[in-house]
Formats: sequence, C-alpha cells, structure tokens
Amino acid sequence: MNILSEQVHKKFLPLSDFLPTNSQYKLLPFRFIRFDSEQYLLTNLVGEYYLTDRTTLHRFIQKELDRNDPAFAPLRARHFFYEDGETSPLHLLATKYRTKQAPLADFTGLHMIVPTLRCNTSCTYCQVSHKNTSASACDMTNETADRAVDFMFKSPSSHLKLEFQGGEPLLNFDMVRYIVERTREREKQLQRPVSIIICSNLSLVNDEILTFCKLHNIDFSTSLDGPKELHNKNRPSVEFNSYQRAVDGIARVREALGIGAISALMTTTMASLSMPKEIVDEYVGQGFKSIFLRPINPYGFASKAGAATHYSTAEWLDFYKSALDYIIDLNFRGIQIREEYAALILRRILTPYGTGFVDLQSPAGIGIAAILFNHDSNVYASDESRMLAEMGDQHFLLGNLKTDKYEEIMLSDVLIDTLMESMSEGVPGCSDCGFQPYCGSNPVLHYRLHGDIVGHKPTSEFCQRHMALFRHIISIIERGDAASDVLKGWVC
Repeated sequence: MNILSEQVHKKFLPLSDFLPTNSQYKLLPFRFIRFDSEQYLLTNLVGEYYLTDRTTLHRFIQKELDRNDPAFAPLRARHFFYEDGETSPLHLLATKYRTKQAPLADFTGLHMIVPTLRCNTSCTYCQVSHKNTSASACDMTNETADRAVDFMFKSPSSHLKLEFQGGEPLLNFDMVRYIVERTREREKQLQRPVSIIICSNLSLVNDEILTFCKLHNIDFSTSLDGPKELHNKNRPSVEFNSYQRAVDGIARVREALGIGAISALMTTTMASLSMPKEIVDEYVGQGFKSIFLRPINPYGFASKAGAATHYSTAEWLDFYKSALDYIIDLNFRGIQIREEYAALILRRILTPYGTGFVDLQSPAGIGIAAILFNHDSNVYASDESRMLAEMGDQHFLLGNLKTDKYEEIMLSDVLIDTLMESMSEGVPGCSDCGFQPYCGSNPVLHYRLHGDIVGHKPTSEFCQRHMALFRHIISIIERGDAASDVLKGWVC
C-alpha cells in the first residue's frame, strides 16, 4: 500500500511548479508617500491603501514578491497588481473608480442663494463683509429670485438642494418666503424634489417663520462656536446676547420641526485653541450628535481683522487632534458624537464612494457641485468665490442671472479653465502624492493666498493640513483598537 501511494504521488509535480513565477504579476496604477520614519503608504486609483517598509516596497515594484510574502495577498486583494490571464481585477477596479467618481456625473446639486447681505451680528471672522441691518440696497429682487430658481431647475442633478446664505437671511424673510414658494411650485410641476436649508444665527426665529418652515419642510443650519463666553466673543452683537439667541433658537427649531431639523457649525479662532474639550462639551450639552471642526477662511472681515492669521496650521492641528481624541473618549463612555470632517475623510479612505464635499473633489467642486447666486444677480463658482468678490476680486464670477443663459454660465471660460487646472491627477505636487485619492482641490483658497489656482504645494496650508489629517486618521485606523472601531463606526 505504501509502495503504491508513493508511486501515485510521484506522478504529480510539487506545488511550487504550479505557482506563478515572480515576473508573472503586473502592476496596476498606484502612488506612494513616506508615511512616517519607518513606513510608506501605497494607494491605488480608488484609495485602497497598504502600509509597508521601504524594502518591501522596492521588492514589490521590482516584481520580486512571491506568494509566501506577507504583502502579496493584501496587495493583490486591494488591486495593486494582477496576474497573467486575470481580467476580473481590472473590471473590479474600473467599477470602483466609476463609483468613486459618480458625484461628478450628478453635476450641480447645491444651489446657494443670498437674499440679503444685511446682518445683525459682527462676527470677528465674517467672511463676506456683511452690511448693517438698514442697508436694504443689499436685498435680492423678485426678478433675480425668479431667475435663480429657474437656473436651479436646469441642473441635471438628481439631488437638488437650496441653501439660503447671508448676511442673515431672516432679515429678508419675505424674499425667503417668495423663493421657497416658487421652488415648491416648480418642484410639484417637474416632480423634482428639493431639500431646503436656511443658514441663520437664529436670532429672529419666531412662530410665524417656524410654521412656514414646517409647512415647507425646511431645515436650519446655525453657528455655535462653543460655550457662552467664546461664542459671544467670536459672534458679538450690540442688540442681543448672540449665544442665548442661538441656544434658544436651537431649542425652538427642534420643538417645532424635530430634533434633526437643526445642525450647527463652529469656526476656530485664536480664542478657541485652548478650549477643545469645552467646545465639544457645549455641542454635547446642546444635544448635537456631531460637530464640524473647521479653521477660519481668509476672506472678508476675517482677513481685514487679521483673525485668519492669528494661529498657524500646526496650532489648529493640535487643537483638532485634541478635540478628536476627546470625542473618541466620549464615545468610549457611551456618549455618541462624531466629528464630521473626519467622517468625510474616512468615507474616502474606507469606501469606494465619493463624498460630494466641494473641498475634497478632483476636479474642484466649485460650480459643478455647488454654485451661488448673489443678491445682485451675480453668479459665483462657490461661496468662497463670492467672499473673494466682496474683497474686490471678481476672478471667479461666472456671469449674471439677468444677462447670461445657463449654458453660458456653466460653460464660461473661468469655470472650465479652473476645473481643468484643478484636477489633482495632473497637478504638479499632487499627481504623484500618495494622499491624492483622498484629497481635493481648493482653487479659490490657493488663488487668494498664492496668486494662482494651483498654488505652491510645499507651502500650501491646504496641503499641510490635509496631509496631517490623513496621516493622523490612518494611524488611528491602523491601531486596530477601540479608537479605530469608533472611527470606522462613523462611515456611512
């Protein structure tokens, strides 16, 4: 029996004879970047990543890995290479790439309308150089409003969203009412649903406004910078206590429209840097399940007052990391709250889906993801473009609702040229960056700070901030501990 088994066994070649030779795998497109002192980060077209040391990276590129190497299976599974005769990896990678880029095909979803530039607060970081409450010349007319609504419904997007910006939109609530009613009429005629949000400091919220908003299914977004002293310092008003109006308004909106009808944003000032826990605690205390930690944008009063330069990127990152650590710790204690920007980045890292977030798109999301109609009929590529125009620079002015057609505005040279030059896949300093699949382009910010829409990448605050965020978030994911589980739970 043993002799027979040995004879049968000799008819088969050893397993090694059936395995591919080292030269039989072919590399798929990928980028890499030094991640820390010991590791390199490899990313493919759709953002799947692998961390490895320099020696393994070199062997992989030279096609010297064999099946027994620990890096072989994960690199193959994540579409960094394929073997001779295989076609499914190419099809899978193509499907994931199409999924990732799907928001581009949906085109412009967010349409922002400025019914007035008037405002009743004097925020230290105001980005739009608002006007006082009596400056009625800064109000939108019915004619402009009609044209803005018509423009919005020409977008092919399947997810239309109308957002009222300011100034303080409720100072011209008659115009808000007019635009909403026009929108709902067109929505019914065309069977194209539109979600509507009013961005407001909530100081003027009353029963009449809330009844109207409930009738038309309107949500609110507000600003909450932190505890009372910090909020009032950042967002002062000579007429009222802005913090008290904000928290009272939050409560009234929730009571009238539901717990999910109000969201809030904070802006980091110099005074905020020492208060990461206190700011997060304020959001928890006000019943919010999320917080968006964002730095100042260098536009409008924020630039003139110098608030935008009062802290460095490194200082903001220290603030952000401290706040994020505290948020994770709160989750350990059963208090559910997430940081929204981290959630956006996690979605780009851990899923094949795009975010639609303007700053994390390539080409840039200006115009093709969001567009703004100013009170004076001017159309801008983004809210930041309008802010830049308020400072006297109309570089990103796309046209005017009174004089230009939809096609002329959306095919304007300034928009097309900006989109072409902001594709990070071909931008020097971005095209070979290992973080490119997660990042985006901010041409307005780079134009403002560097004088051109590409910017100088080695000194770009946008690049420095995002590269640090990507490293930090991936580092937490790679720990594989409870903190990693918390972050992964934010992906949806």
